[in-house]
Amino acid sequence: MGSEKETVTVEGIPFPAEITVEAGGSGKPAAALSLVGTGITDIEIHFLQIKYNAIGVYLPTSVDGPLLARLRGTWGGKAADELLGDEAFFQALVDAPVPKLLRVVVIKEIKGAQYGVQLESAVRDRLVAADAFGDDEDEALEKVVEFFQAKYFRPGSVVTFRFPATPGPAEITFATEGKGDASVAVENDNVAAMVQKWYLGGASAVSPTTVRSLAERFAALLSPPA
Repeated sequence: MGSEKETVTVEGIPFPAEITVEAGGSGKPAAALSLVGTGITDIEIHFLQIKYNAIGVYLPTSVDGPLLARLRGTWGGKAADELLGDEAFFQALVDAPVPKLLRVVVIKEIKGAQYGVQLESAVRDRLVAADAFGDDEDEALEKVVEFFQAKYFRPGSVVTFRFPATPGPAEITFATEGKGDASVAVENDNVAAMVQKWYLGGASAVSPTTVRSLAERFAALLSPPA
């Protein structure tokens, strides 16, 4: 996947400014996704900032494309701070029927099991709050947790979340130096949506820096032409 003509650096890690996502068996042409948000996950311990992951969010942003058309009517002309405080805007990003890709690059090594537990807790809490947690969701979430269980997140390892435009399985891929890529399908729509919300969910998202970056970028993209 991907055209890498230009890059944006986050904590010394290069992110392609654009990635081309294959359409698979859908019969549709490949989609060009632009880097619309970047940030980190971190924690402060004894006044020391520990940075764990760098994040890149990729969405289709062509001027005449469906995403900007969908957002422009409600949020066109809004400033970044207005978007940042509007949970409905971030929910609209999650709900938009367009291809999306999240690229998470490891800065500080941890066990994959630790990451899996964090994801499980965040997704389960969101599903329970939405009264959308049942046996199917539990099974799908457990499959994702098992996928990460035996992984080791060395610096430079990459987790890619790919969400299709149309109903169908999302995909999580893990790549680390010296080993082939491994992937798992997320076939439950509710689980896939809450994984998106973990990264794109406004005030409740795991990375405030990524959310602010998205707000700033879309404020520019949705501004009326001069």
